[in-house]
This record gives sequence, C-alpha cells and structure tokens, in this order.
Amino acid sequence: MAKVDRRILKTQDSLKKAIIELMTEKNFDDITIQDIADRANLNRGTIYLHYQDKFDLLDKLIETHLNELGEMDEWACEMDWNEALVPYFEYFEKNHLFFSTMLASTGVPSAFRTRLLASFIEGFKGEIDREGGRNADFIEEDVMLQFAGTAYVGIIEWWIRNGMPYPPQVIAKQAGTLLGRIL
Repeated sequence: MAKVDRRILKTQDSLKKAIIELMTEKNFDDITIQDIADRANLNRGTIYLHYQDKFDLLDKLIETHLNELGEMDEWACEMDWNEALVPYFEYFEKNHLFFSTMLASTGVPSAFRTRLLASFIEGFKGEIDREGGRNADFIEEDVMLQFAGTAYVGIIEWWIRNGMPYPPQVIAKQAGTLLGRIL
C-alpha cells in the first residue's frame, strides 16, 4: 500500500473538521466552498484538489466513519453484547462532534442516519438467536433486524443529544442487555 503524504492527510483532516464545525453553525445547503476554505485556512483550489465539491467531502467523511465502525463489526461479533458495544460507544464519544452534528442535521446529512441504520442492520444479521428461545415466537428476521437497528440508533442518538449522561461502558452494557434480549 502506498504511503500517503502527511501534508495531504493534514489538509483532508482540516477540511473534514471545517465542514463539521460549519454544520454546527448553519444548514449544510447554506455552506459554501469558500466557507470551508476560510474555516480550514486553505484556498478554494486546494479543496478541489481533494474533493469534487462539498457533497463529495461530506460523503468521504461519512464513508470514513462507517468504514471504521464496519471494521469493528468483524471482531465484535465474537464477543458478548455487553462487551462488544463498549468500543462503539467509545468511538461515538471520541467522535462526538461528528455524530452529534450528523444525527441532528436535516437535509442532505439526514441521510446519514439511514446509512448508519443500514450498517447496523447488516451487522446484526447472523446474530439472531433462533435456537435459544429468544425468538420463540418466530418473529420474521427482517422485522427483528429493523426493530433492533432502529432501537440501537435511537439509543445512540438519545445518548449523544443528551450530553452523554452515562460513560460509554455503562450505556454499552445497557444497550447490550437490551439487544441481547431482542436478537
């Protein structure tokens, strides 16, 4: 794998941080490339060297976070629900500004919630316990997945919007216990 120049990474990080900060201040549709350039202390041309437009920048930022969460899925599936969710909530806490902004936004970024939900539903597939009695009523898999995914995203949203009133370990255990009862 080719090594990426640190200056490029620093520029991209600066642009991603700038767009999120701006989204806390105004609607995404009202943000201009010049706003992003000014906030990142770069010129407009630099943005276009890395991204097609503000939509591309936001999409790449979202992809980065969804990919990082997806990488956690691989090893989290081997763990008990209570333990498996701790790294996720630590990640949400570490990236609080991103998640609070994206989950609170309307318009284009509101699609983020839909993408986050879809990624969790995909991650929950295979976790449904048909043998252990939790699904003794044989609720349809797609209904269970939708219910569990929506509940999980709702807990994340509630936790972030309410200033993360519980430490990641506590909320992870609470959410894990609930998901363990569902799936």
